[in-house]
Amino acid sequence: MTERPTLGIGLMSGTSLDGMDAALVRFAGPTHVELVEFVSRAYAPDEREAILSALRDGAASALAALHVQVAEWAAETTDLLLAESRVAASELAFIAMHGQTVWHEPPRVSWQLGEPSVLAERFGRPVVSNFRARDVAAGGEGAPLVPIADVLLFADPEGPRTLLNIGGMANLTWVPRRAAERGVVAFDTGPGVAVVDAVARLVDPSQPFDRDGVLAARGSANEAVVRELLADPFFELPPPRSTGRERFGEAYARRLHARVPGPDGVATAVELTARSIAASLARWTPAGGDLLVSGGGVHHPVLWRALGRALEAAGRPAPRRFDELFFDGDAKEAVAFALLGYLTLHGQPGNVPAATGASGPRVLGSITPP
Repeated sequence: MTERPTLGIGLMSGTSLDGMDAALVRFAGPTHVELVEFVSRAYAPDEREAILSALRDGAASALAALHVQVAEWAAETTDLLLAESRVAASELAFIAMHGQTVWHEPPRVSWQLGEPSVLAERFGRPVVSNFRARDVAAGGEGAPLVPIADVLLFADPEGPRTLLNIGGMANLTWVPRRAAERGVVAFDTGPGVAVVDAVARLVDPSQPFDRDGVLAARGSANEAVVRELLADPFFELPPPRSTGRERFGEAYARRLHARVPGPDGVATAVELTARSIAASLARWTPAGGDLLVSGGGVHHPVLWRALGRALEAAGRPAPRRFDELFFDGDAKEAVAFALLGYLTLHGQPGNVPAATGASGPRVLGSITPP
């Protein structure tokens, strides 16, 4: 039986940096190939210089090494999980890896490091990765992606519920009813604990973060600075919206620390997070339903109390911990990406266009075979 001819395109840009080549090829099996057409697009001088600059300053070398190292850390974590659960790698259907975000600049790019082939080779299972890129290519923010799990797994089956995650950034999903994607509102509210902990490290470099809220508890928020920070144009953007450390990261924390030094700066960052979350809820989500909170922010007692006060002032219900109804809230986002991997392997969309702004539902991620 003769194989039906297949058309494919091969793209190649070589180390000569002269441009991009494209070949249109007709296959009648792997040993019968016909070149149908060939074109080449030369790099403009500024394009070539951009590549050369990345090679010259060593940034490409460092990022390339980190790309593999992140995957090696993921493999070590997977080994630990398999040992703790007493499950063999051969029992797995897949591994889903989000990777480490190093640059998030929608609608142009959302970039995560972590080479999936490292995991595929180590464990012999398919690996799903690079989840955000397809949503960005479809005009979306590439984030947040956890809302699909909020819709399918964690929403209230009878009525509305808000699911808030306070990680480095804070994001929320308002769902009218479980499995009901129509009417969902989801977006990043702004900073979570990223600014709090970055300011804390400036105050006490011996601490990686504001453990147990000790520094924030010793300080008092500067009310004038809090109001000024809340005037940031980001907080006026309607959903869908997303953000990251590019906006609310180390540089932002240094500026805050310079204006409000010491524990008062940490307390100020706490109030910024709490009030920006409450204001976002009040402005952009319908009233009604409970509020379940997960992420590292729930372990910061000063932030938790500040959030309760801010929500009360905004006329919203008091927060409840995610683990009151489900499992350990720290595991929620990892579970969400396992769901995303499952959906990808079954050809099902993983984004919620209302959350990301993409032009439609998309199957997310790339699959690296075992």
